[in-house]
Amino acid sequence: MVEQQLVRAAQSGDRDALITLLREIENGVYRTAYYILGNEQDALDASQEALIRIYTKIGSYEEKAQFKTWVQRIVTNICIDKFRRSKPSVSIDEHEMVFTANSNVEEDVFSSYVAQDIREAIDQLPEHHRAVVVLRYLQDFSYNEIADSLDLPLNTVKSYLFRARQQLQTLLQDYQKGGVRG
Repeated sequence: MVEQQLVRAAQSGDRDALITLLREIENGVYRTAYYILGNEQDALDASQEALIRIYTKIGSYEEKAQFKTWVQRIVTNICIDKFRRSKPSVSIDEHEMVFTANSNVEEDVFSSYVAQDIREAIDQLPEHHRAVVVLRYLQDFSYNEIADSLDLPLNTVKSYLFRARQQLQTLLQDYQKGGVRG
């Protein structure tokens, strides 16, 4: 695997390998931070903190878990710490309402509202439920990878996901009925 070769090279002091590795993971780190924290600035801060921590702790990474699992554990823990320190505020980014020249504006507007409602519903979940939802559905982690990332028993991960889905169904019930949340 190319990733494992980069990790080993970075651990042995190859600065170029470490920079390449950090560039490969930065988007996933930001995406996780954004969906857990729900705020662009907080996500940027958490991403930067996570990348610095990965940079300084790469030598302590052991191949017991996949590298991406180790990375997600770091970013998730940083986000949970930030979340505990101050409740996040939900912001709607202006760049999310981008339309293409050939698009159906009505559909694009509806889609942006749906995405906003989903994000707001995820933001209302308790922090651990939010973390498992982000890792499962946005990062496409397996249950085992989530358990490793969050240092939780597998059954706890399953329970958190089950409860999170129930909460999301309640929060988004108007969509299930064919209506729009309002």
